[in-house]
Amino acid sequence: MNSRSDEVQGKATALLATVRETGPFAVAYSGGADSALVLAAGVRALGPAGVLALTADSESLAAGELAGARALAESLGAVHLTARTEELSVPGYQANGRDRCYFCKSEVLDTIAAVAREHGFEQVATGTNADDAADPFRPGIRAGRERGIRTPLLDTGLTKADVRAVSRLWTLPTWDKPATPCLASRIRYGIPVTSHRLTRIDRAEKAVREALERAGLRSEQLRVRDLGDAVRVELDNAAAGEAVGLAALAEAVAGAGFGALPLVVDAFASGRLNHEREAADGGR
Repeated sequence: MNSRSDEVQGKATALLATVRETGPFAVAYSGGADSALVLAAGVRALGPAGVLALTADSESLAAGELAGARALAESLGAVHLTARTEELSVPGYQANGRDRCYFCKSEVLDTIAAVAREHGFEQVATGTNADDAADPFRPGIRAGRERGIRTPLLDTGLTKADVRAVSRLWTLPTWDKPATPCLASRIRYGIPVTSHRLTRIDRAEKAVREALERAGLRSEQLRVRDLGDAVRVELDNAAAGEAVGLAALAEAVAGAGFGALPLVVDAFASGRLNHEREAADGGR
């Protein structure tokens, strides 16, 4: 093996050691790259009976994510359960302030922990990695710390790049899966989160992807952002340039529930609404 391969193997070995030391746990499992790696590490280190995959199911979960998460868990030999969460009943979540994620994670983790205990698991782990912990826009991490949630990736010092490298080493199909944050993250801060807004974002993203496919365009990243008085579709740079003025894309967004709201097509930027709010706050 070359030095990079040795490094990745070393990180994988360290992760397994962390998981063995942690002991049996339930994973707050979205099916994304991070939580999938925690689940896979649990199966490898503790055996299938030593880990439980629990997916929070609510209006904020994009369509299709649950089926993919279940299929991967089953392929790993892990038991997979869903837990219905009620973020929309939490005023702090509905208000959609900068701490929205804290209220969401609190609801999700409390619900998952209760279901985990019913199945004999006293510990819950998340896919929080070292990059997440360094991100100033992650209030949900505080909710986990308050509850004593385990973070094997962070404890091992794995960054997002490490997560993808170890996942590829273990041939997990999620090794290159784009991030799929909750649908509420597409709504500009200060605009109340409602079931209607979440549903039309989900419909719009599905419709936009279909419109791009019909036009022969492909974009790994895709976000439909609800800005209140407008809607912005963000795509990979190349796709964004070609999609500007694509009538089918505008029709897809309008038909999904955004109607005649002004549409902007732009290049994707992770956490863009966080940075837009930060710039606005700094200008006051």
